[in-house]
Amino acid sequence: MAEYNECYELVIGLVKEAGVLIKDRIFTQKDVEQKSCDIDLVTLTDQEVEKLLIDGISSKFPDHRFIGEEATASGTKVELTDSPTWIIDPVDGTMNFVHGFPHSSISIALYDKKIAQIGIVYNPVLEQLFTARKGLGAFLNGNPIHVSNQKELGKALLMVEWGTSRDPEKMKVFMENMTILNPLIHGTRTLGSAALNMCMVASGGADINFEFGIHAWDIAAGNIIVREAGGVCIDPSGGPLDLMSRRVLCASTSELAEKVANLLIQLHPERD
Repeated sequence: MAEYNECYELVIGLVKEAGVLIKDRIFTQKDVEQKSCDIDLVTLTDQEVEKLLIDGISSKFPDHRFIGEEATASGTKVELTDSPTWIIDPVDGTMNFVHGFPHSSISIALYDKKIAQIGIVYNPVLEQLFTARKGLGAFLNGNPIHVSNQKELGKALLMVEWGTSRDPEKMKVFMENMTILNPLIHGTRTLGSAALNMCMVASGGADINFEFGIHAWDIAAGNIIVREAGGVCIDPSGGPLDLMSRRVLCASTSELAEKVANLLIQLHPERD
């Protein structure tokens, strides 16, 4: 626990430092590169934020491992082992950042023996700092948060995303699922950031979030934040969450999660 305290204090400082880069640049012109397709984007800020976080943590904890979105995009192999591992999305919502839409976040989590110990999601533009530590609860700007406890589909607000792929099969499944769910739920919302969508569930602003095709770094921090806020994170088929499966379903209650899982048409992307 003492080492986790040290890790938490260090990374909070680094995240706030990195947040300044995003806040200072979100309304400026960016140099943008494409990754897998023309909607899968990366900026210099993504790369700088990831480097700042990795360098800062490595200087204090040289034996810790990392799974970072930009390092992975450049060819580093994704591997979650029992070693202390930081899973980082430096700018979750890069398209929002490129457009100046103020819903981008730094998402970082520490997993030890494949169990989430720390999760932080920080939107520096709107000054939303979501934090959680295993067994200690979830917080927004230092104030405790809790899921809505909603169990009824008809009263539930759903967070959804198209994601950064226009794969025809994925788009087909997405539209089929929306056709099934839309008549049954209260409404849908999308922020363009998987991490922030999960945090909306954690804070009670929404009740359900599911997505196919995301990556470990999109959901690693949100997973512990939702759980510590009293919610559930599972596989969209109803089984346990597999962080590397590129699939997630989180909800305010297990009853609501089960109802959605029983309705969803499934998609199984290639694993991380």
